Amino acid sequence: MASCNKVLLLGNLTRDVQLSYTPNQTAVSDFGLAVNRKWAGSDGAKKEAVCFIDVRAFGRQAENVNKYCKKGDSVFVDGFLEFESWQGKDGSKHSKHRVTASNVQFMGGKGKPGRNAGDETPQPDQDIPF
Repeated sequence: MASCNKVLLLGNLTRDVQLSYTPNQTAVSDFGLAVNRKWAGSDGAKKEAVCFIDVRAFGRQAENVNKYCKKGDSVFVDGFLEFESWQGKDGSKHSKHRVTASNVQFMGGKGKPGRNAGDETPQPDQDIPF
């Protein structure tokens, strides 16, 4: 049986990135992403909806996302969907889906160049002389 678990998202951070470390010192960043969808209804009226998604990144990428991104920044996330379930302190069961990022690309914006979160250093803010 064939299967595929691939997620591509382009949206804006809904909050500042939260950086933490696992016991073996692997960086983990968690952030929220808002993705807008626009369409025309059957009556021709324009409609819009926003989907809010939790995203997690690991390692160098997690550290770079934390260092260079803040609430409102635009990012492109390439990753996969994971299902998490846990039991609350009161014994109630909880679950949710989260996107684990394989790659996060900064889309730039107001005077900021685009770059890949896995890069060691950001691209310089200078014009190319040609």
